[in-house]
Amino acid sequence: MTRQPLTRRATGPLRCIARPFAVALSLALWHAQPAHAQAFDPARADIDAFIASVGKKHGFEAEPLVALFAQVESKPAILQAIAKPAERTLAWDEYRPRFLIERRIARGAEVHGLKQAELEQAATATGVPVDILLGIVGVETFFGENVGKYRVIDALATLAFDYPPRQAFFRGELEQYLVMAREEGLDPLAPVGSYAGAMGLPQFMPSSFRNYAVDGDADGKRDLWNDWADVFSSVGNYLKVHGWRAGEPVLAAADASSANLEGLGEKLALTETVGSLRARGVRFETSLPADAPAMLVALKVAGGTEYRVGFTNFYAITRYNRSHMYASAVSDLADAIGARRSGQPLPAGGGYVAPAPTKPAAPSTGWSTTTSGT
Repeated sequence: MTRQPLTRRATGPLRCIARPFAVALSLALWHAQPAHAQAFDPARADIDAFIASVGKKHGFEAEPLVALFAQVESKPAILQAIAKPAERTLAWDEYRPRFLIERRIARGAEVHGLKQAELEQAATATGVPVDILLGIVGVETFFGENVGKYRVIDALATLAFDYPPRQAFFRGELEQYLVMAREEGLDPLAPVGSYAGAMGLPQFMPSSFRNYAVDGDADGKRDLWNDWADVFSSVGNYLKVHGWRAGEPVLAAADASSANLEGLGEKLALTETVGSLRARGVRFETSLPADAPAMLVALKVAGGTEYRVGFTNFYAITRYNRSHMYASAVSDLADAIGARRSGQPLPAGGGYVAPAPTKPAAPSTGWSTTTSGT
């Protein structure tokens, strides 16, 4: 689910390549691609096999697929984008300001005013507050300003056939895209998205589109590019399916300065409870009961660590993008938009910052189930 303001390695480490020689061979193969866009040859062995497999599994006729792939292009710019060496991991006090900017907050409040009916309908149906829906779309694509520039089929095919390290994943998404286009009555050559094939304002991959996209206004189509009712309903549905609990909080600021943090780690998992964290000495305020699932969220900042406590709804947001910082930014942006549209001062956000240890652990980069980059 993106991502122009911040490039993220969205599909995780290249665990599918086990040996250094295999890595080197794979990289050499796709680095040798032409420098300009080039049409795929449907007779190429791997593409021909893919067409045959998709046809057999989903009832596609071979001839139209052959004609389609003759119009699909391998894009070197896509390979360059996905292979670009990861920048150093940003600290939270570098990451947060990229999303909590005045124009994004103001635009979120403006979109609320323009699309209030669509937002409230989605919130009522899913239990996800309107400001969280706005926070997701604001972080993903700046409310539709940055939805991507590549034809989705070019992006998926380039990575499915010319990028060996992740070909299994992207061939699966390409297959899902072809089925999706048929189901939705779309010209498969028309939709545009990110360099990894993420689509629309919420940046859904094809598999997420098929599983979680919703026709919010009951017009017979699921349009995540132009239909705000569909966009907000789909984001809300994704979070609901992944455990969102209506009426419960996302985060609480925490003071862990005198807490016993031994064994907690930085896993994105609800391995603690409100009661167990308090028993460790973590101080925070919440109305949730002692047995409510929770996790300690450690956000690295200059000179230390900012602590928060994440609850079930925080975990649900991390199913959209598997990063503590992403979910924290969505929550903070949602709070800021809510304050702006109600005429209240912007919340300061954050919690107690503990001094940095001698050797601070690097924060996780995270990856997304709804997107594979932008």
